[in-house]
Amino acid sequence: MPYASNDDLPTPIRRRLPEHAQDIFREAFNNAWRTYGAREPYRREEIAHRVAWAAVKKSYCKVGNDWVPYNW
Repeated sequence: MPYASNDDLPTPIRRRLPEHAQDIFREAFNNAWRTYGAREPYRREEIAHRVAWAAVKKSYCKVGNDWVPYNW
């Protein structure tokens, strides 16, 4: 299901990701949910999570236990 705000994200995501990364995750998840849901409704949530994590990983990398933005 789409997330209305970052407070609606699963607890592990809220704990691990910085606020900006949560925004990226939520927006990518919601977009993927709308886009790919019609084609493969039985895989909708799985696909949306994969797309959301891929979007986060374009701007953030994991260093130890922390997600930090890339320094371009």
